[in-house]
Amino acid sequence: MVFSRRGALGYRRLLLSLLLLAAWEAGSGQVRYLVAEEAKHGTFVGRIAQDLGLELTELVPRLFRVASKGRGDLLEVNLQNGILFVNSRIDREELCGRSAVCSIHLEVIVDKPLQVFHVEVEVRDINDHPPVFPTTQKNLFISESRAVDSHFSLEGASDSDTGENALLTYRLSPSEYFSLEVPTNDEQVTPLSLVLKKSLDREVASKLLLVLKATDRGKPELTGTVELCITVLDVNDNAPVFDKAVYRVKLPENARNGTLVIRLNASDLDEGSNSHILYSFAADVSPNIEASFRIGSASGEIKVSGKIDFEEAKLRKIQIEAVDKGNPPMFGHCTVLIEVLDVNDNAPELMVRSLSLPVREDAPQGTVIALITVSDRDSGANGQVTCFLTAHDPFKLVSTFKNYYSLVLENALDRESVSAYALVVTAQDGGSPSLSATASIFVEVADVNDNAPTFAQPEYTVFMNENNLPGCHVLTVSARDADAQENALVSYSLVERRVGERALSSYVSVHAESGKVYALQPLDHEELELLQFQVSARDAGFPPLVSNVTLQVFVLDENDNAPALLPPAGGVTGGAVSELVSRSVGTGHVVAKVRAVDADSGYNAWLSYELQPVAGGGRSPFRVGLYTGEVSTTRALDEADAPRQRLLVLVKDHGEPPLVATATVLLSLVESGQALKTSLRVSAGIAGPEAGLVNVNVYLIIAICAVSSLLVLTLLLYTALRCSAPPTEGACGPGKPTLACSRAVGSWSYSQQRRQRVCSGEGPPKTDLMAFSPSIPPGSDSVNNGDQEEICGNVSKVVV
Repeated sequence: MVFSRRGALGYRRLLLSLLLLAAWEAGSGQVRYLVAEEAKHGTFVGRIAQDLGLELTELVPRLFRVASKGRGDLLEVNLQNGILFVNSRIDREELCGRSAVCSIHLEVIVDKPLQVFHVEVEVRDINDHPPVFPTTQKNLFISESRAVDSHFSLEGASDSDTGENALLTYRLSPSEYFSLEVPTNDEQVTPLSLVLKKSLDREVASKLLLVLKATDRGKPELTGTVELCITVLDVNDNAPVFDKAVYRVKLPENARNGTLVIRLNASDLDEGSNSHILYSFAADVSPNIEASFRIGSASGEIKVSGKIDFEEAKLRKIQIEAVDKGNPPMFGHCTVLIEVLDVNDNAPELMVRSLSLPVREDAPQGTVIALITVSDRDSGANGQVTCFLTAHDPFKLVSTFKNYYSLVLENALDRESVSAYALVVTAQDGGSPSLSATASIFVEVADVNDNAPTFAQPEYTVFMNENNLPGCHVLTVSARDADAQENALVSYSLVERRVGERALSSYVSVHAESGKVYALQPLDHEELELLQFQVSARDAGFPPLVSNVTLQVFVLDENDNAPALLPPAGGVTGGAVSELVSRSVGTGHVVAKVRAVDADSGYNAWLSYELQPVAGGGRSPFRVGLYTGEVSTTRALDEADAPRQRLLVLVKDHGEPPLVATATVLLSLVESGQALKTSLRVSAGIAGPEAGLVNVNVYLIIAICAVSSLLVLTLLLYTALRCSAPPTEGACGPGKPTLACSRAVGSWSYSQQRRQRVCSGEGPPKTDLMAFSPSIPPGSDSVNNGDQEEICGNVSKVVV
């Protein structure tokens, strides 16, 4: 006889499962492939590179790789053609057990930029496992007094395959006494039964041998058999009977040893020893059941004796046997279904992969730093995991697919502020109490050259004496770069420019590494009082960044220039001063003046004059002004004084040590009349050439003044007319006066130019004014005394 294990309810459930699977695949957006288990090595699975939109030429440069959690190297990709193929033996039953759907989840990872693709490879079951009975031979002891239609439970066969390959039909070898009853529901709660269809007669047949055959629906069909050895017993004709054929119990996982699961009760209508019942597990119970539970033979109590783990098995089915003490004994059977309840006893698991470290500080927002996978072996709320970052700034976690997360950059990085981040990723399940797991990620920030060198001072000022030694150290500049490594290596150089007729590099140099500035030659205060230049600091980054700082080197004066004597009027430089002196001059009369200048400055250029004592200790009738250089008489001259006087005037500066120049003054003492004639001849000789020039100057000055007056008058009239009109936005008020002064240092001099705005009601300034005033020729007294008088010309107040 042939029986089917799947009923109408099974068809409806299978159809619903297929519909749900199709809907899930349509919404997931994954690449899916199908491969049969036990496929040979090299079997084609799919063109994974093409399906993912990747070019074959970029697989190797972008480090194309495939990862599969806990799946070893079952599948591999040929990087030359982008084909996914079978690499090693795939056993569906080893991977997924009896799960309805079995798939291998692949993570395809490529770099530059980092991308992750999720690929599902469904493993299709093939009929490679035949049905297997718990034993190859089963012994049954049946009393001859058993009534017709009595049922004797049998342990059915099991098939490791799934789907159609696991649907079994049973066939019993022909027998006039027994038939086979197969349960019609999917759960197979009611065991496979051997039904007595004809009363037994031990005297006719004390032993019966039947063969039970199980056949699956795979192609080709596979079969398994068990021999049923039936021994017909006599006498005890009432078997123990349980209250229920099936007992259902719920038990939390991790229940302690000794926890009572259920207390069974069976009864026997016989009396005496034939009604005494002993309980035990069926002979073909699995070793896992015996390791996890025990049953009291007299009490019928089933208690926990080992580990109960929901993750290993959610439902435990135990076949219980009750036997009386009759002779022969009679047996009763029942099934205990223990539903294991999940307890939150598994913490989430975290796995961090594909770290892209270190991270450049100029990395854009959204850069993927790491891939994180979380999992939890529990189910329901206990297996629902949330993942988050503690102290996450500037990073965040982004959920990419199911329990897959990406650690991405949320805000900009600055290595100079924070050079590294110690991140803690926490995964927490939804159990009560919840369990969590953490993983630490150390993110180092790589430096980018984004900081220019910074000098310690905004400006350097140095004072140094002139006449320094060539190569002497002037000062040291220092710049600091906030970047790291080569980006912080600073080199120094001069910002080249011209200093007068020469290049700056001929005066100073800077050491590229230390920043020390050296003077290449002696500096001269008289030539260069202030040397101002810039030093550049450049880092070694790419592109390099540069900063400049200004250096001011003030060259201090030293007394290195002796006083220089100025020539007398009409004389030659370095010549003696010769003067005629009337013997009739009184005390204090200035007879000559020594002129000298010093190229130095300050005290080094402050000159003093003194008269060298006369040889022989005599007293000279002349003296010299300490600071004026004027030679004057100390008393009235008389006939006793020598007609020719030779005076030596020492000109000293105030430097350290002081430098001295000597001037010779030759004085000729004459009578009053002779002195007047000589003076007139000298004056005539001097004034003669100048007289004509003075006359010409007078006419020229008159002409210039006339033109200037006319211009001023015109401007005044124009301004008066403009100002008498209604005021406008462009009208101007009174201007500042212009003062033009001339200096009596030559035949002509010109005033300094002063720019005056000529404003009108509209338009830009018109012109500038320049005023001239004639110089007045010096008189004879000014020639003799060498004084230079400041003569101011007319002051013109111009209002336009």
